[in-house]
Amino acid sequence: MPSKSPSRSRAEAQIRKLRDEIKYHEKKYYVDNDPQISDVEFDRLVKELRELEARFPNLITPDSPTQRVGEKPVEGFPTVRHRIPMTSIDNVYSVEEFKEFDVRTRKLLPGQEVEYVAELKIDGLSMSIIYRDGRYAQAVTRGDGVQGDDVTANVKTIRSLPLVIPEKGEVEVRGEVYLPFESFHKINREKEAEGEPLFANPRNAASGSIRLLDSREVARRGLDVFLYYIFIDGAERPSQWENLQEIKKLGLKTNPNSRVCRTVDEAVRYWETWTEKRDSLNYDADGVVFKVDSTEQRLALGFTAKAPRWAISFKFPARQATTRLNKIEIQVGRTGALTPVAVLEPVKLSGITISRATLHNEDEIKRKDIRVGDYVLIERSGDVIPYVVGPMKERRTGHEKKFVMPLKCPVCGSDTFRAADEVVARCTNPSCPARLRESILHFAGRRAMNIQGLGEALVDQLLAKKLVRSVPDIYALKLEDLVALERMGEKSARNLLSEIEKSKTNGLDRLIFALGVRHVGERLAQTLASHFRDLDRLAGTSVEELSGVEDVGPIVAESVAFFFKQPENRTLIGRLKEAGLVVTAKKEERKGEQPLAGKTFVITGTLERFSRDAARDEIERLGGTVTDSVSSKTSYLVVGASPGSKLEKARKLGVPTLDEKEFVGLLAKPAD
Repeated sequence: MPSKSPSRSRAEAQIRKLRDEIKYHEKKYYVDNDPQISDVEFDRLVKELRELEARFPNLITPDSPTQRVGEKPVEGFPTVRHRIPMTSIDNVYSVEEFKEFDVRTRKLLPGQEVEYVAELKIDGLSMSIIYRDGRYAQAVTRGDGVQGDDVTANVKTIRSLPLVIPEKGEVEVRGEVYLPFESFHKINREKEAEGEPLFANPRNAASGSIRLLDSREVARRGLDVFLYYIFIDGAERPSQWENLQEIKKLGLKTNPNSRVCRTVDEAVRYWETWTEKRDSLNYDADGVVFKVDSTEQRLALGFTAKAPRWAISFKFPARQATTRLNKIEIQVGRTGALTPVAVLEPVKLSGITISRATLHNEDEIKRKDIRVGDYVLIERSGDVIPYVVGPMKERRTGHEKKFVMPLKCPVCGSDTFRAADEVVARCTNPSCPARLRESILHFAGRRAMNIQGLGEALVDQLLAKKLVRSVPDIYALKLEDLVALERMGEKSARNLLSEIEKSKTNGLDRLIFALGVRHVGERLAQTLASHFRDLDRLAGTSVEELSGVEDVGPIVAESVAFFFKQPENRTLIGRLKEAGLVVTAKKEERKGEQPLAGKTFVITGTLERFSRDAARDEIERLGGTVTDSVSSKTSYLVVGASPGSKLEKARKLGVPTLDEKEFVGLLAKPAD
């Protein structure tokens, strides 16, 4: 006989029990590093909870362990102002400099004893995390210290971060989101297998991960967090050490290696110890932060214009070695960027054999006068990809050769282009194998050709099966091609083909934007479509004529003209025309009145009733224009929750502002 489903009351009790068990074991594993059950047993608990919640969806709560990962990608990250600024910390690099900091500190606190809390400086992404009424509510990056990006959904995926804490006030904790080395290496192995550029170091990987728009992908990355400040209803504990104890008491994760140093010599010994032991860590620490322990003393010491007087970052010495640079290879990134890479005589550095190092860009090579055949100094700060510090010129023999950046892409042979205001040269061919994946994803994006269903997983399959070798191949896909792919049934395949067919008539402005011309965003694509009215006319225009178009400066004009001169791009456009894409602008027909014609809007903050894109669409439907920056020509600034610096600029320029209610009223009955 089939098992009877539990009653709602029994299910509610079982769900509560499972959640408590899972939260307990998450803390033991991710925070305390003391697992009490196997991974299989833990997964079984989560599976049981998911099944119960699926049967009783009205019992699902936001703080359930099953709700760490959202179901849909977000559309962007709104800006949020920090209630208390997140300042940076000054650095010192020697014992002498650190002792000078100690002397300055004690002079400002005459006759007082000073103790420091020593904390390893984690090389990650600074984060502010807020709990309200005991529940996880918000996470904001440091940003510029005054305001940052709201990355709440992504930080929620960090398993060591509890979703519920035993404190009902508003709690703000600050710390560092980081990527353990094992996760960093796993990501880079996957990127290498897919032919993508590797992350240079765990910090870049952590920063890139936290800004992914899909929290499901963030959850795969394996981010973690150490917390070191706490404010409860805006107040700190009497000392930094008590702050750390309070954080731990609430079930949050602190770095286990922190300690109190009662003298400057004790602090130096702590730094020396971890200078030797840092290779034993599973994360990148690039120094020790010393903070005056007493909150009262910290308030008395205050801040300089940029940093607190009561804290200093004592950096670890960089790790360096000398070897010979045998040749310079060019690596082509997914955006077409050409990056020179040094191929080195293998050398041991921090226990690792190094044979390659980044050279960043052509200007950097020239500035440092690095030549093929040079003996060079390389540096590896932490468990990261090394880079070349510079050449040892006194060891030159005269046989060294200066580097010349190639004018052709080493992958596809197309011309390269370097904009006047950039240090990076780029392959100009959107169908170059090194950049094709990103080109397709951009082309199919919602604000470009809007081909729904053509996402990353499917594009990866199309490329792997060689069904798509260039962007126009999208329009040659057949039903039998698609149904043979993994997780692609006939209905999904037909829906995708319908979306592809529908995209052919999206309009010239979307097509121009979809082509991925350097410096051409949505707004400029609309301007170009309106001015030239035909893709062939745009493709045949000169730099001089482009420079005469409104909002097109000399750098943009040069980039656009160069793009359309390339044979590969002309071939691509020809194939798109053959596929039936509309390459002329639609007639200027507007349905209904255009009461916002001639008015320019800028949007800041988060709107409740509209996404940014939806608000833009409504304004444009009524004839208005949306731009990204406030100027004296702006007609209105639409202000949502947590507005950014645009609001202050609008006030200075006297630009009228609209809150969301006023904005909705204007859309319903626009003013003259």
